[in-house]
Amino acid sequence: MGTGVNAPGCPKRRKALSIPVARGYNPLDMDALTLGYSPCPNDTFIFYALVHGKVDTGGLGFREVLEDVETLNLMASRQELDITKVSFAAFAGLRETYALLRSGGALGRGCGPLVVARERTGIEALRGKRIAIPGMNTTAFMLLRLLDPVLGENVSAMPFNEIMPAVRDGIVDAGLIIHESRFTYPSFGLVEVEDLGRWWERETGHPIPLGCIIARRSLGKEFAGKLERLVRKSLEYAFARPEEPVSYIKMHSQELADDVIKNHIGLYVNDYSLDLGDEGVSAVEALFNMAEKRGLLKPGGSPLFF
Repeated sequence: MGTGVNAPGCPKRRKALSIPVARGYNPLDMDALTLGYSPCPNDTFIFYALVHGKVDTGGLGFREVLEDVETLNLMASRQELDITKVSFAAFAGLRETYALLRSGGALGRGCGPLVVARERTGIEALRGKRIAIPGMNTTAFMLLRLLDPVLGENVSAMPFNEIMPAVRDGIVDAGLIIHESRFTYPSFGLVEVEDLGRWWERETGHPIPLGCIIARRSLGKEFAGKLERLVRKSLEYAFARPEEPVSYIKMHSQELADDVIKNHIGLYVNDYSLDLGDEGVSAVEALFNMAEKRGLLKPGGSPLFF
């Protein structure tokens, strides 16, 4: 399985500090909290100000851990991070120990994962075929199985940046692509078979919930509120000065052209990233409810928030 490998431009993996947190513990007593997010432009844009001292944190420090989202999903499952970006599909199984923050997430319309192949075909023709996916815990894979459970029976998990070459070279029959691959797959000679975001919107009427920011429940509700405000301030800073984070973004995504970076941020960073709002929360609940009804998630679980 290909999970746990750094994305292009991602720094070498830094082992996250596993911090046991007890009731009544004061995060300000620590040097820094571990903060996980991906090297993709939307995340580095959101967190630039927070990790570069551009917003007042009240003395709170963060140690950034940049990893591919599937690696972050797995790290969170081992409780190795205090605050982190994860796939919504992964968060569904982490609600006992982590709670959802309202800021910093990736939701929207017209931004869902794509199924691509070398030749144009119908999605039903891929039943039984080998499909590359960006991770077993990703929202993309959950959506694929919601569309058609049979499509999830013969998959090969690999880092998202390896999927398009694998499809092009015939290693797999099709690929489930995410992130900036949405903009670059034609350059690999690939064609779209299915837009899972469009399918989701047609089925539910909701925006597609892709990724979110979560925090350890043991940090407490009051402190989580502070984290939400800090993430929101960091994003507001970037919105007000969009050119300032560019060098930091390129540091971790050196292979991306300027127009791809701009389109990536424009697609995945929006008002839902500032605050999920009622519409965003309803979308998350709809995703989890559908997954439970179709046997992809265990019924019940802890609430979304603190």
